[in-house]
Amino acid sequence: MRLWSLHPRYLDPQGLVALWREALLAQAVLRGETRGYRSHPQLQRFREQPSPIEAISAYLAAVHAEATLRGYSFDRSKFEAPSAGPVAAIPVTIGQIEYEWQHLMSKLALRNPELRLAWNGVASPDGHPLFRLVPGDVAPWERKPQ
Repeated sequence: MRLWSLHPRYLDPQGLVALWREALLAQAVLRGETRGYRSHPQLQRFREQPSPIEAISAYLAAVHAEATLRGYSFDRSKFEAPSAGPVAAIPVTIGQIEYEWQHLMSKLALRNPELRLAWNGVASPDGHPLFRLVPGDVAPWERKPQ
């Protein structure tokens, strides 16, 4: 499961569809509707929020908005809009964004070289709209390859 801290605009079509599916799975886990992935480290930052379900809904809303901009028809009924208004931004470290950016660029080099080239000049990628950038290294929950 990869719940990107990067803005979904950077993802290729396969990546955006995979993010949608994985965020829906994360929502099911947080709702207690599935037994798998319950201890997945990427869910930690959502579980730490006052309302994890509203946080994942806000995450999904931004993914849905990107899909809509691209002309995709992701099913809006799969998540609920946060009921208490805007959800507080979740901090994400600059080191995490940089790590994910390199990870995405590696994926795109193989899967979509044209898009990789298009993003080549991006020095400081934007985070997902739910996240607020803060100084720091890669998140402790990140599973880096050995």
